[in-house]
Amino acid sequence: MKNYLCIPVIYLFAAIVMPTDVNAFKYGLGSCLDQRFAQDIWPSIKNENIDGFIFLGDNVYGDIPSGKLSKMKKAYAMQKTRLPKWLMSNKEILAIWDDHDFGLNDGGGDYPFKKDAQKMFLAFWGISPDDPRSNRDGIYFKQTKEIEGLTVEIIGLDTRFFRSKLKGKKNAYKKNNDLEATILGQDQWSWFEKSIENSSADMVIILSSIQILATDHPYEKWGNFPLERKRLLKLIANASKDKTILAISGDRHRSGIYQNEDFIEITASSLNKSASKNIETDPLLIGRTYPIKNFGILDIEPSKNKVTVSIHDQNGLELNSKIINID
Repeated sequence: MKNYLCIPVIYLFAAIVMPTDVNAFKYGLGSCLDQRFAQDIWPSIKNENIDGFIFLGDNVYGDIPSGKLSKMKKAYAMQKTRLPKWLMSNKEILAIWDDHDFGLNDGGGDYPFKKDAQKMFLAFWGISPDDPRSNRDGIYFKQTKEIEGLTVEIIGLDTRFFRSKLKGKKNAYKKNNDLEATILGQDQWSWFEKSIENSSADMVIILSSIQILATDHPYEKWGNFPLERKRLLKLIANASKDKTILAISGDRHRSGIYQNEDFIEITASSLNKSASKNIETDPLLIGRTYPIKNFGILDIEPSKNKVTVSIHDQNGLELNSKIINID
């Protein structure tokens, strides 16, 4: 099977869970949710009758230039009161982090308080002490689920904890071609490659806070580390020969759908912090990007032999979509 798709996950209490038989699923997607700003996008998301939600990073804004976590603690406390009860008490939730809930803007592996930040992240999202994320560095995980007989594996990556230093100035980053430069770090790479190569799933969904396919913009992306991106794309290309691969990303304060010959990536950002209104293009972009408040939807319908990824504005209006046929 070689198509393109995505799907969320069950509360975050385990990295590996026994498959569960379920019906068609619809998930909301989003990132960049500032606890200090209005969150008037949630009613439109509720109207989509979603079964779960994937938080793709910057789920709170708790970073300060010093990197100290005093603001992070307050940010989580405030966000706990802002997230709607209908979502947090009744829906399946999945979360990865990005820089603003990691602790330092554009921060990486040299951030000195990253282990403390990880403890705060795990506590906020209710990760069990028995979960592997509670007993190792980084918040990466995987989980398997059955949807109408379709086996889906969700792999959440940590693009912060192990990442090498960026080159160039902020918002004008240059390529880091150092042989030792990394995004995932040795242990996570080994785990990720084994997870992909040994997966028996029909579909694999990869969650990456930063964009994989986009290359033209000067901000954070996998393209800032060309050797790492090449390694990732090769891994996905090999896996896509017998399974559907979909990537979901956030970070950018603008949404878009991208596609190469092996997979589709949907970027869902931002829930309540709009980007500058400049026009952004990319060779792999389908249509345009949307630098406004928005959310994504992933609708998985195996009985109809299709999966749909779509982008919606804060009022729920569909802006762009892609139907993925399931063979």
